[in-house]
Amino acid sequence: MTTSLLLSLPEEILALAAVLCLLLGSFLPRGRQWVVRVVGAAACAGALAATIVLWGRQGGTAFEGSYAVDAALGGTRIAVVVAVLLVLCLATDETRGHARESEFVVLVLLSAVGAVLLAGSLDLLLLVAAYLVATIPLYALTAFAKDSPGTEAALKFYLLGALLSATMLFGVVLLLGAGGATSYAGLRTGPGAAVAIGAVAVLAGLLFKAGAAPAQFWVPDVTEGTRPAVAALVTTVPKIGALVAVYRFAADVLQPAGLAWPVLLAVVAAATMTLGNLAAFFQDNVRRLLAYSTISQVGYVLLAVVAATRSTLALPGLLYYLAGYAVTNVGAFAVVCALPRAASPGDYGGLRRRYPYLALCLVVLLLGFVGTPPTAVFAGKVAVFTAAWDAGYGWLVVVAAVNTVASVFYYLRWIAPAMRGTEPGDAIGAPAPWSRAAAYATAPATVALGLLAGPVLAVLAPSG
Repeated sequence: MTTSLLLSLPEEILALAAVLCLLLGSFLPRGRQWVVRVVGAAACAGALAATIVLWGRQGGTAFEGSYAVDAALGGTRIAVVVAVLLVLCLATDETRGHARESEFVVLVLLSAVGAVLLAGSLDLLLLVAAYLVATIPLYALTAFAKDSPGTEAALKFYLLGALLSATMLFGVVLLLGAGGATSYAGLRTGPGAAVAIGAVAVLAGLLFKAGAAPAQFWVPDVTEGTRPAVAALVTTVPKIGALVAVYRFAADVLQPAGLAWPVLLAVVAAATMTLGNLAAFFQDNVRRLLAYSTISQVGYVLLAVVAATRSTLALPGLLYYLAGYAVTNVGAFAVVCALPRAASPGDYGGLRRRYPYLALCLVVLLLGFVGTPPTAVFAGKVAVFTAAWDAGYGWLVVVAAVNTVASVFYYLRWIAPAMRGTEPGDAIGAPAPWSRAAAYATAPATVALGLLAGPVLAVLAPSG
């Protein structure tokens, strides 16, 4: 037990920090709630340090085999913690001095804990518990502003989430009945209707969490209805944990069962990236555009899952892509948070003339989504495309390449006004300082991560 507690130290730091922040927020006056935000950021830094220290001890399991401690978990920890740090930075401009600033930090930390637990789960019961921990705080965060758009978005999110949560629980029951155990290693699965239906039901819950088709409809509504900082969190952190959980479930449960799961996930990946790109083409709201961009990115990441157990590049490619996407996505939302009055791509007209560095960051981040070298997403796409090709899914790689080229159109619809030399409109006011700082940090970070793709992929490769 002592060893297990040590191996799960990063998660414990985040969970204990959430409790501490809740207690501090109950006693601190409103003018000193910033202390809670500092504690949350310090906890993220501590979790990141603990992950680096424990990196050499990965390759095993904890808590009697129910929790994996490996490269997948380590990569997830780093991506989630960095994303949460950036989200706390974005939210500072809006939540500073807010009556519920402490609650915001607590909910963000709890969602991060749930996302990491999702990625490490090797037991169906732990998977369900992690799913709920990662999901329920997001309902509250979506309606955090207590306005009509946020309340409507939270209700849609909750109703669809409740449906898919129940579906996932149904799948767990079927797998337990057919396999006689809840641990991935103990499941005695084989071809059969009960196993197939149960596996699809569990995948449905995880794919909903990731924002993949056919349960992707909540993503644009939540992204547009909630506050921009919360949208950055919802479109980043839960995706990381859910996609790693899908990878692990496919490799450890579906593969031994002998099901044709790669074909199913390949179809889901193709549908997700295509629907996301088609819906983004004529979006006039930048947050909905980023939401559909998120959906398409999930489709690309699923290529690595399709190649699980068939390519040695699948897992490191998955983790690297998620890390690059996290930095790029939060960075794009940082620009949105910095200019809260700019709602449409046209509102960014003249940004280069007034704030050239912020405009440059926007261009780098949006082209990063496309996969323009030398950004991190470019290297991530090369890795997952190669893994899918090695696994024999050349047709899926072709679909992904066509979607990548097509996505240039709607990103340019945002870039073109921002880079024009016209006089800026009223929407281009003074940028929010913390959000602008986050944008200035993430744009060069995605380039640096892309340049370091080789060493990072080597570190993320499974030690075994």
